Amino acid sequence: MLTRRQFLKNTSLLSASTALSSTISYAGDSATLEKIVIEHVKTLSEGKETLTLLHPKGSLANIQPVAAQFTAATGIKINFSEVGVDDINSSIIFSATQNQYTFDIALPATFGIPDLVSAEALHPLSQYTKQYEPSDYKQYQLYDYGDYVNDEFYGYQTDGDTYLMFFNKAMMDDKDNKKRFKEEHGYPLVVPETWDKLDDMIRFFHKPKKSQYGGCLFRVLGYGAWEWWSRFHAKGYFPLSDSLEPQINNDAGIAALQEMIDISQYLHPKTATDGLFENWATYAKGQTFCNIGWGGSQKFFNSNKSSVKGGLYYSPTPGGTFTVNGKEKDVHCPIFNWGWNYVVSSQCPHPEIAYLFTLYACSPVMSTLSVQQDGFFDPFREEHYDDKAIQNAYSINFLKAHQLSMEESIPDFYLQSQSSYLSSLQENIHLAYKGSLTAKQALDITATEWKIINNRVGKEKQKNNWRELKNKYPSPLKNILI
Repeated sequence: MLTRRQFLKNTSLLSASTALSSTISYAGDSATLEKIVIEHVKTLSEGKETLTLLHPKGSLANIQPVAAQFTAATGIKINFSEVGVDDINSSIIFSATQNQYTFDIALPATFGIPDLVSAEALHPLSQYTKQYEPSDYKQYQLYDYGDYVNDEFYGYQTDGDTYLMFFNKAMMDDKDNKKRFKEEHGYPLVVPETWDKLDDMIRFFHKPKKSQYGGCLFRVLGYGAWEWWSRFHAKGYFPLSDSLEPQINNDAGIAALQEMIDISQYLHPKTATDGLFENWATYAKGQTFCNIGWGGSQKFFNSNKSSVKGGLYYSPTPGGTFTVNGKEKDVHCPIFNWGWNYVVSSQCPHPEIAYLFTLYACSPVMSTLSVQQDGFFDPFREEHYDDKAIQNAYSINFLKAHQLSMEESIPDFYLQSQSSYLSSLQENIHLAYKGSLTAKQALDITATEWKIINNRVGKEKQKNNWRELKNKYPSPLKNILI
């Protein structure tokens, strides 16, 4: 098997020649995947076609350099159409249901792909991957669980959105803090592997009278459920049973939510109102012990706008303690909970050319160029972690934690009507946080609403979807959870 470093040294990807059409004469070791794709595009087009790319606000910086090189090589112009981050999936569904041809390629949030497929908004692409995709392409891709629906390929993952933790290094390294924490808790002050230890540290560092706070964990509607999702999995359960019965309102789920509610009083007061970008600005002031976020968070914390640049420790999201092979082991529970995928519209008149653009954009060289930019896209292929520009943007220590988190990530809830399941969970968790519902009431209501969604989608169909999704859970969690 080709090693990663051999792969990086030999950019020819000669193995692609067996997967690609034999109509192209390959130029030996000089034929990179990008050049091969361009040659195929030239045989399929007159160079006069125009492709429209629908993208979420904030990602244009990642796309433009790649599109410019594609246009220069093929003559095919790429037009850009921007939509709000929270609106792009619904915009794609609207175009499909209204039979409106408004784009050729799009970048929806990965979690929405099952619903986009159900709405017949996307062109299935497996026929093209069999023809064009190099045989070892996915060997170096760290996460592709959201690319498929019912074993059909619908689009390349282009963003490594896994949850991570950030810790204030100065606070953790302080000798007095280390001494007092060990005396109080009986274990050392080091990066926590489990949620209960993190909660101990959040309480320990919270000193509001000294303008020092325990954490900046999100408490606004739309974000908090993902923390609970990790805390819940750390208790040892899947969110659904094999029969599709919700397990979120069992004793473990209620305990996870109550712990989340209880720790909220030790967070920065602005967590009650801070959205994503406000959260970054608050944490970057250096007054708070920990935060939760993505690669985009780190790009900000590692910038000159931040007081914590160079002053953080990183780890995957904490987990729980389980028995693995007869021994007690702490197992992380990071979540892959967003991401963007290159997909092709079901109404695109040139689906093969559109697909080849997506393969080009997600190829090793072009995706590295894309992730280097100041936009949404975070590393998602092994090659990205050795790139100097990406290391400068994120820092090497962060990238080590990010790669580990990508490899250990629990997949997002890739079921049909995902947005309905998660909206119910988000809303009721938020009501519990505000005190309008107890933890038990919030999760009982959510479980009831989930049963209604199951029936609406079709239980047998959803059982199959859930069975496939469970198989994509990482080891050892897949063999631990019940």
